[in-house]
Amino acid sequence: MPKKKKQTKAKNSSKLLTYIAWTLAIIAIILSSLLVGYYIGYDNATEDAGKYVQKEKKKNLALLQELDQKAKIKPKKTPDVKNRLKEVLEKETKKKKATVYVSASHEIDGGSLAHVPKMAKREKKLTSSKPKLAIIIDDVGTKSQVNAIKSLHLPLTMSFLPPSAGRPNTPRLAAKEPFYMVHLPMEAMNWSAEEPHTLRIHDSQKVISKRIADIKKLFPRVHYINNHTGSKFTANEIAMNRLIFALKKNNIYFIDSRTTAKTKAPKVLKNFGLKYLSRDVFLDHHMDKPYVLKQIKQAIKVAKIHGSAIAIGHPHKNTLQALYESKKLLKEVDLVLINKIR
Repeated sequence: MPKKKKQTKAKNSSKLLTYIAWTLAIIAIILSSLLVGYYIGYDNATEDAGKYVQKEKKKNLALLQELDQKAKIKPKKTPDVKNRLKEVLEKETKKKKATVYVSASHEIDGGSLAHVPKMAKREKKLTSSKPKLAIIIDDVGTKSQVNAIKSLHLPLTMSFLPPSAGRPNTPRLAAKEPFYMVHLPMEAMNWSAEEPHTLRIHDSQKVISKRIADIKKLFPRVHYINNHTGSKFTANEIAMNRLIFALKKNNIYFIDSRTTAKTKAPKVLKNFGLKYLSRDVFLDHHMDKPYVLKQIKQAIKVAKIHGSAIAIGHPHKNTLQALYESKKLLKEVDLVLINKIR
């Protein structure tokens, strides 16, 4: 504010000096004209001088008016978060190869289940501190999605898909973030649009270990992985044993997206002496915004009952807008990254 005031004062002073200078010039011209008419006998000197003065005065006024108009032009306002979010999402949808999400139901047996698998059974927990809520955004694969998520200015955990032909830059995008997860594709019961290098139940320990080692090379700072689809893989105890063995070796924790109620992750993790962490609420199993808003409230409720909760959403337009509109509501919990859930 002080700088603006100084600039305004400087402009006003400059205008005043201009007016004074022109006034003095006009007086000098008039006096000169009178003297010329008096001594030389040029009768029309005063008249011509007056015309000249008027002409110069008009030029001067036109110049000052132009300067005033330029001064009145206001700088463009920086768009607010909502407008930036809208702009980013519109750019994303205009891309020819932009991913078209049907809903989060693609995670669950290809959407064949009528209802989302229920959250794992948990004990009620009373805590004096604020309940914690971690929200994971799955399927992150483009710069536009990253920008849209970050424009919310909320501590959301981005889970990046491994690179593919349609999303070659996910490791590079993740590298720019202080914290991230990897959304690892695993075999589903029914899912036609399978990702490349999807882990399958009949993969050997060598194949699974190599895949996890490759993921670690692509995403060196990854410490958390959750399953993309995987209703068939996570329901297979042998396959899950091989996976958890490989993850533990690389100091990576598994977060169960719970795409099936038959998941063997709780049993396997217990056998390895590890705590079972899983998704409690899917935010966007259905695409409409009122549903997402309702699910955000449900996630907050679960966090209050159990002391913590994990919700999973996707970079849909309605999901991100619902999160933006729920900022005030989310203050009821301590919104944290997944590494703060214990």
